[in-house]
Amino acid sequence: MAYPAGETGLGIDLRREEACTIVEIAGELDMNAVPLLRAELDGVVEASRPPYVVLDLTRTTFCDSLGLGLLVHTYNRVREMGGRLALAVAPGMISRLLTITNLDHHFETHPTAEESVAAVLQTA
Repeated sequence: MAYPAGETGLGIDLRREEACTIVEIAGELDMNAVPLLRAELDGVVEASRPPYVVLDLTRTTFCDSLGLGLLVHTYNRVREMGGRLALAVAPGMISRLLTITNLDHHFETHPTAEESVAAVLQTA
Protein backbone atom coordinates (compact mmCIF):
# COMPACT_ATOMS: atom_id res chain seq x y z
CA MET A 1 0.00 0.00 0.00
CA ALA A 2 1.27 3.50 -0.74
CA TYR A 3 0.58 6.67 1.16
CA PRO A 4 1.54 9.85 -0.70
CA ALA A 5 3.04 12.67 1.34
CA GLY A 6 0.05 14.63 2.55
CA GLU A 7 -0.74 16.35 5.82
CA THR A 8 2.05 14.47 7.57
CA GLY A 9 4.72 15.40 5.02
CA LEU A 10 5.65 11.71 4.82
CA GLY A 11 5.16 9.29 1.95
CA ILE A 12 5.16 5.55 2.65
CA ASP A 13 5.41 2.88 -0.03
CA LEU A 14 5.41 -0.85 0.73
CA ARG A 15 6.58 -3.56 -1.62
CA ARG A 16 7.72 -7.18 -1.37
CA GLU A 17 10.78 -8.80 -2.79
CA GLU A 18 10.79 -12.52 -2.06
CA ALA A 19 10.59 -12.87 1.76
CA CYS A 20 11.53 -9.24 2.37
CA THR A 21 9.23 -6.24 2.82
CA ILE A 22 10.69 -2.92 1.72
CA VAL A 23 9.23 0.17 3.35
CA GLU A 24 10.21 3.33 1.49
CA ILE A 25 9.87 6.38 3.70
CA ALA A 26 10.00 9.71 1.86
CA GLY A 27 9.81 13.14 3.46
CA GLU A 28 9.86 14.15 7.10
CA LEU A 29 9.72 11.55 9.86
CA ASP A 30 8.50 13.70 12.73
CA MET A 31 5.90 13.68 15.49
CA ASN A 32 3.09 14.21 12.97
CA ALA A 33 4.13 11.26 10.81
CA VAL A 34 5.16 8.74 13.48
CA PRO A 35 1.64 7.40 14.28
CA LEU A 36 0.93 6.57 10.62
CA LEU A 37 4.34 4.98 10.09
CA ARG A 38 4.10 3.06 13.39
CA ALA A 39 0.81 1.51 12.26
CA GLU A 40 2.33 0.50 8.92
CA LEU A 41 5.51 -0.92 10.48
CA ASP A 42 3.54 -2.85 13.11
CA GLY A 43 1.52 -4.41 10.30
CA VAL A 44 4.64 -5.30 8.33
CA VAL A 45 6.33 -6.90 11.34
CA GLU A 46 3.24 -8.90 12.29
CA ALA A 47 2.59 -10.10 8.72
CA SER A 48 5.68 -12.32 8.45
CA ARG A 49 7.24 -14.71 10.91
CA PRO A 50 10.10 -14.07 11.13
CA PRO A 51 9.99 -10.59 9.62
CA TYR A 52 12.60 -9.56 7.05
CA VAL A 53 12.37 -5.81 6.63
CA VAL A 54 14.25 -3.06 4.80
CA LEU A 55 13.53 0.53 5.71
CA ASP A 56 14.50 2.65 2.73
CA LEU A 57 15.42 6.03 4.22
CA THR A 58 17.26 7.33 1.16
CA ARG A 59 14.45 9.84 0.54
CA THR A 60 13.81 10.70 4.20
CA THR A 61 14.78 14.35 4.64
CA PHE A 62 14.28 14.77 8.38
CA CYS A 63 13.93 12.62 11.48
CA ASP A 64 13.18 13.88 14.99
CA SER A 65 13.57 12.02 18.28
CA LEU A 66 10.16 10.36 17.97
CA GLY A 67 11.05 9.10 14.51
CA LEU A 68 14.36 7.79 15.78
CA GLY A 69 12.55 6.10 18.67
CA LEU A 70 10.23 4.39 16.19
CA LEU A 71 13.21 3.06 14.21
CA VAL A 72 14.72 1.63 17.41
CA HIS A 73 11.36 0.16 18.49
CA THR A 74 10.93 -1.53 15.11
CA TYR A 75 14.50 -2.86 15.18
CA ASN A 76 13.92 -4.37 18.63
CA ARG A 77 10.60 -5.98 17.64
CA VAL A 78 12.09 -7.53 14.50
CA ARG A 79 15.03 -8.95 16.46
CA GLU A 80 12.75 -10.32 19.20
CA MET A 81 10.83 -12.20 16.51
CA GLY A 82 14.00 -13.70 15.04
CA GLY A 83 13.92 -11.53 11.93
CA ARG A 84 16.30 -9.11 10.34
CA LEU A 85 16.07 -5.40 9.64
CA ALA A 86 18.38 -3.30 7.49
CA LEU A 87 18.32 0.39 6.66
CA ALA A 88 19.07 1.95 3.29
CA VAL A 89 20.64 5.30 4.17
CA ALA A 90 22.12 7.86 1.79
CA PRO A 91 24.70 10.42 2.94
CA GLY A 92 22.94 13.29 4.66
CA MET A 93 20.82 14.09 7.68
CA ILE A 94 19.76 10.53 8.53
CA SER A 95 23.25 9.05 8.31
CA ARG A 96 24.59 11.91 10.47
CA LEU A 97 21.80 11.33 13.00
CA LEU A 98 22.65 7.63 13.25
CA THR A 99 26.32 8.49 13.71
CA ILE A 100 25.92 11.12 16.41
CA THR A 101 23.52 8.90 18.37
CA ASN A 102 25.90 5.94 17.95
CA LEU A 103 23.06 3.93 16.40
CA ASP A 104 25.15 3.33 13.30
CA HIS A 105 26.83 0.59 15.38
CA HIS A 106 23.49 -1.12 16.05
CA PHE A 107 21.58 -0.81 12.79
CA GLU A 108 22.73 -2.67 9.71
CA THR A 109 22.98 0.02 7.04
CA HIS A 110 23.62 0.00 3.31
CA PRO A 111 23.71 2.83 0.76
CA THR A 112 20.81 1.49 -1.33
CA ALA A 113 17.61 -0.45 -0.84
CA GLU A 114 18.84 -3.10 -3.28
CA GLU A 115 21.96 -3.76 -1.20
CA SER A 116 19.88 -3.86 1.98
CA VAL A 117 17.46 -6.38 0.46
CA ALA A 118 20.33 -8.59 -0.74
CA ALA A 119 21.84 -8.59 2.75
CA VAL A 120 18.53 -9.39 4.46
CA LEU A 121 17.67 -12.16 2.01
CA GLN A 122 20.98 -13.91 2.68
CA THR A 123 19.50 -15.12 5.97
CA ALA A 124 15.86 -15.56 4.89
